[in-house]
Amino acid sequence: MRPPHITDERIEELLGRLDVERKVRLISGADFWHTPAEPVIGLRSVFLSDGPSGVRGEFWDERDPSSCLPSPTALAATWDESTVARAAGILAAEASRKGVHVVLGPTINLHRSPLGGRHFECFSEDPLLTGRMAEAYVTALRKAGTAATPKHYVANDSETERYTVDVRVDERTLREVYLAPFERVVAAGAWLVMSAYNGVNGHTMTEHPLLTDPLRAEWGFDGVVVSDWTAVRSTESAAAGNDLAMPGPSEVWGGPLLEAIRAGRIAEATVDEKVRRIIRLAARVGALDDPTQLDDPTQLDEPAQLDEPPTASDRSRILREVAADSMVLLRDEGPLLPLRRSELGRVAVLGHNASAARSQGGGSSSVVPEYTVSPLEGLRAALEPTTEVVHREGVTVRDGLEPIPTEMLTDPETSERGVRVRFRGARGELLGTEHRGTAQLMWTGPELHGADAVEVIARVHPAVGGEYELGVAGMGQHTLSVDGSVVLERTLEPEGDDPAAGFLAPPYATVPVELEPERPFDVLATHRVSGAPLSAVTLGLLPKRPDEEREFSEAVSVASEADAAVVVVGTTARTESEGFDRDTLALPGRQRELVRAVARVNPRTVVVVNSGAPVELEWHEEVPAVLLSWFPGQEGGNALADVLLGESEPGGRLPTSWPLRQDDVPVLETRPDHGKLAYTEGPHLGYRAWQRAGRQPAYSFGHGLGYTEWEYSALLGPDRIGTGEDALFRVRLRNTGDRHGKEVVQLYLRRTESAVDRPALWLAGFATIEADPGEETSVPVRLEATAFRHWDPAAGGWSFEPGTFTVLAGRSVAELPLRAELTLDA
Repeated sequence: MRPPHITDERIEELLGRLDVERKVRLISGADFWHTPAEPVIGLRSVFLSDGPSGVRGEFWDERDPSSCLPSPTALAATWDESTVARAAGILAAEASRKGVHVVLGPTINLHRSPLGGRHFECFSEDPLLTGRMAEAYVTALRKAGTAATPKHYVANDSETERYTVDVRVDERTLREVYLAPFERVVAAGAWLVMSAYNGVNGHTMTEHPLLTDPLRAEWGFDGVVVSDWTAVRSTESAAAGNDLAMPGPSEVWGGPLLEAIRAGRIAEATVDEKVRRIIRLAARVGALDDPTQLDDPTQLDEPAQLDEPPTASDRSRILREVAADSMVLLRDEGPLLPLRRSELGRVAVLGHNASAARSQGGGSSSVVPEYTVSPLEGLRAALEPTTEVVHREGVTVRDGLEPIPTEMLTDPETSERGVRVRFRGARGELLGTEHRGTAQLMWTGPELHGADAVEVIARVHPAVGGEYELGVAGMGQHTLSVDGSVVLERTLEPEGDDPAAGFLAPPYATVPVELEPERPFDVLATHRVSGAPLSAVTLGLLPKRPDEEREFSEAVSVASEADAAVVVVGTTARTESEGFDRDTLALPGRQRELVRAVARVNPRTVVVVNSGAPVELEWHEEVPAVLLSWFPGQEGGNALADVLLGESEPGGRLPTSWPLRQDDVPVLETRPDHGKLAYTEGPHLGYRAWQRAGRQPAYSFGHGLGYTEWEYSALLGPDRIGTGEDALFRVRLRNTGDRHGKEVVQLYLRRTESAVDRPALWLAGFATIEADPGEETSVPVRLEATAFRHWDPAAGGWSFEPGTFTVLAGRSVAELPLRAELTLDA
């Protein structure tokens, strides 16, 4: 078992063995993903890996694929801590398998605007729902001996100018809304927190006083604050509360910091405190030797629970069940769903997102999945051969430059499937070579050390002739040759000013080529890397765009002849990604037109929305059924088939409000004004903003239909509590439908007479339950004392306003049939 705790005395003894040079070296990374080892104290390197939808490990490629979970927004849609913990258990097992000590997630920033680029990577627009989902995630990893890293502290809720933006937010809003999820995960025992790129109220976050108070002084956080990658920008920042600068070695800490300590500008004691925290982290994750001297039975954290790792079939089953439990049935007139197999002689499955498995969003949270199941594959596996499944794309939504399929590639040196990569130095000398099984390549490790250029060589075997676009993607200088002749020379730059966006969603260029069937040709792509620590190259081959009008009309024709039509619409990992915010909530391309055209010819049309964040839904009342599948992870297609056919219930409820039109959204802006982004709405974001504006979204926070009906009959609880006390209520309800079902019971608070500017109502508690047909149940829902408090800037602390609160209970913020009065005593 890994040592769960190290005593303060032992930390001091180890710290005393280190000179100042060693201490300074320990507080920045050894490379892109590892901390330095220090044999003098038995400290091994700690391995950090991106999450939160999977654990990437050392390689961001096909050599070490990862289990791909549903997006965090999908996890939050379950409203169920036990489901989130099951998913996090997959992450813990993956981390153990890959030797990862620290998972860089969950992302617990809020859905302030649906345009936010990393909206899919965050849980919710509500701080309580975000906090409880994050608590379950962090706790599950910690119990397995793996550290989670809640991020990005704090107010990093959009991507535009993310490195420099200064968020202006009042103290009360900061405390009650944006800091609240971090407060909860610290109380739950988080071992790390990641500081953000942005500034808040004039201070960049890696140097912010908030890293000291409330994080350490008030909340008692004893873990490591790790910077977002490259977020530490000055030597003087070492005086603040950031402990570990990543990646490393840091150019602004390192030697300059050592010089500053010797000159007396930075106290060595400040560095000592950072090293203490790093030693404590190493002990917790099992990266400190001599465990017999680390355990202190009087001060044990919860011991690591190192169960047998799940088998491949177990992982698939769990991910399939979690994805189904996250899907939100927005609309079901008739009801049309679930579809009955006996009535399905032919099903039309339509849309680009039907055949392309859009399993995750883009950016640093993405992984290379073990496999993916598209909606089309899932439905075919579930229905054929009894039911004929016919597919047409109808519309094309390209996700950048798609890599050449592996089955079309061979390594010219070995004739294996894949490509040959060569690394060359500045004089053209060969530094190394490797075989790779894909044309989508990325390097973040030692392979690039000393390399001036990377060459990707492949023999391409086209199965079908015709007109294609041959291309290359990646930032920087590229040369592309076909059969020894240069066909493309281009320096590719990112569209925006975010270098990470150019790496994660790289620019690309193509040239037209005419291919003959079964006639192979050789491709050489040369990419200048010039000693960069990371690089990416994709070789792509795109068929000529189809006749879009013919493709569209064929899809509509197929739909008209089917017993049911399933139209899968949505976004892509290039639409929703780290590094930029969206400009529009409109569905890409002609997807909206396709929905309307299919609905006109088939009254049994189901629209599946495959996106991580809201899209416009002006068409939703023109179809009988709308199901939200999110970015569902690698088992998404199988889970979708389970839900559509009634093998599983769509268990999700909206963790964020979904608008009809972009113009309706009350809080939308993500673009700073002269470097500043003002949160002028205060605590009124999400459903609170909709309530304050008197507007109605297409579907409200908490909404979601199942395959049964529920009748709420009573709300029982105290009529009076003391300040600082929790309140336990019970909600009585009955499953009035004809099948077993899940319900998410939600309790909100309202205070109509108040001296404080409060939201119209706010989520105060929730619980998930299941019941059989006809079964009546009583569900306990705890309202924590923190739900009644507010931050008083004048007093510099939390305050409680005595008086009467209204408790509202129901199945969404817009459907609250039960109410009770509760008096808070002084």
